[in-house]
Amino acid sequence: MDPRRSSLMFRHVLVVCRLAGRRCSLWTNHNEQRFISIQTKHPFTLLNPLLPCPAQSLKTAYRNLHSLQSYLQSRAFSLTLSQFKSKNHSSGDEYVDEVEGANEEDFIGDTEVEELFQQQVPTGIGEEDHRVFIVHPDVKWGQKKQYLTTAKLQMDEAIGLVNTLQNWSVVDKIILSTKTPEKKRIFGKGNFQLLTEKIRKTAGVTAVFMNVEQLSPLSEKDMQEAWGVKVFDRYSLVLHIFRRNARTKEAKLQISLAEIPLLKSRLKNEVANLDQQGGGSRYIMGSGETLYEVQQRLLKERELKIRSALQRLRKKRHLLRSHRKHKDFPVVSVMGYTNCGKTTLIKALTGDSGLQPKDQLFATLDVTVHGGQLPSHMTVLYVDTIGFLSQLPHQLIDSFSATLEDVAHSDLIVHVRDISHPETVNQKVNVLNVLKNLQIPEKLMNSIIEVHNKIDLVESYESSEPEAVHISALKEMGLEALKQRVEEAVVKSTGKQTITLKVQLNSPQLGWLYKEATVQEVCDVGDDCTANVKVIISAAAYGRYRKLFQVT
Repeated sequence: MDPRRSSLMFRHVLVVCRLAGRRCSLWTNHNEQRFISIQTKHPFTLLNPLLPCPAQSLKTAYRNLHSLQSYLQSRAFSLTLSQFKSKNHSSGDEYVDEVEGANEEDFIGDTEVEELFQQQVPTGIGEEDHRVFIVHPDVKWGQKKQYLTTAKLQMDEAIGLVNTLQNWSVVDKIILSTKTPEKKRIFGKGNFQLLTEKIRKTAGVTAVFMNVEQLSPLSEKDMQEAWGVKVFDRYSLVLHIFRRNARTKEAKLQISLAEIPLLKSRLKNEVANLDQQGGGSRYIMGSGETLYEVQQRLLKERELKIRSALQRLRKKRHLLRSHRKHKDFPVVSVMGYTNCGKTTLIKALTGDSGLQPKDQLFATLDVTVHGGQLPSHMTVLYVDTIGFLSQLPHQLIDSFSATLEDVAHSDLIVHVRDISHPETVNQKVNVLNVLKNLQIPEKLMNSIIEVHNKIDLVESYESSEPEAVHISALKEMGLEALKQRVEEAVVKSTGKQTITLKVQLNSPQLGWLYKEATVQEVCDVGDDCTANVKVIISAAAYGRYRKLFQVT
């Protein structure tokens, strides 16, 4: 339980106890001292007080206090749910079974996931370490020209991708202009010859990284034959990073699904090579299938198994979202370009020590949820998401749709930008394009809060975007202003309202409000053991409150 929340509730209880003690004349000094003694020794027991009025015995009060403890335990479990996840490095599979309604047939064992993860891994993905020669094609015009960035900045990002992989290193790099990026060799004859000579003369090269979205199988084969080393594009290199960083069931399944298109595209060439050796087109043991058809069928079967497993995980995610919705916890999705500081920000907002941000690309591959509090003491759940990257095939993004599905169901999106990065504008455009492709509801898109992070790295930073919130997550600068903006947006998007209710203190009303709403203030305790309680409450919760306690 957050100490600040406990402290606030404790002060509310103290006020109620003191006023009730003064005004309820049948309380004896002895009983009052015992009541305060319990409060001092066990402050958490009284967070949701049921105060004994003149008609109640002290025994009744103790029984009421005991029931309140169960309220607190339930609330504390909800608040620490995300901390349990982060400590176990989980995306949620382990604790979703605790949600009522989770079926045993939806359980996916580690062995089943590992088998799918290790079957038919694309050649060269997730295996060796490499000394890499990076080639960036600088497109001069046409649809593939990048207008919001420069060749140098794109090369810097390519170097960052390679350096993300442990034991990989960049031995040399080159930027070559091209007018024909759609051709098999990307470059004209002269530039390709120049490139080939440079790669062959560079000692120790074991791989070439062609910094383009995706090479065709024919292009990849042609380049590998020309240079005598493995060739990666952005698609295959990012898959390599994902495969090495995958830890949870969902991450492994989604990466396996993302590899299927790559395996399919390579299959035809691999079988063609076998044909040249005299074995690719023969029928397999009288089955009527060629080797190519058999491999196609096996890939299809594997894809169906992966999709089925992901569907089971999606059901569990749906159950978890339903559980959060029932608890009226607002959900805030924190999104942004890779390595923009999303995890660092969530750690600063929640104080979750289980979060360990890393200064590297794609450090987060899973959606994790972390509880925090807003200025009104409202509990909110921050969702940490996978970072985006420019020039990635849509198949790669589509494979993570099960994870990114949580974003569409959130109450608010916070878009974090690394404002110190020279490509911050280009990164913003890429993130917004991905969000549009994910078919995020228009209402959610229109309410995005843009956060300019890492302002401590920019001298005298001033933004040209007045609606943006300026922060440094690492230095914890500007966080209160951000929390205030988040609270205003959440209250608006969820339809919560701030109202003052007259509560009977000799009933479970106050305890119920602490559990189901956000209690801000308890005051004006009367002789009839009633108090005015100021709360932030959703329409659904208020309806339940009125029905349960027959309030008009």
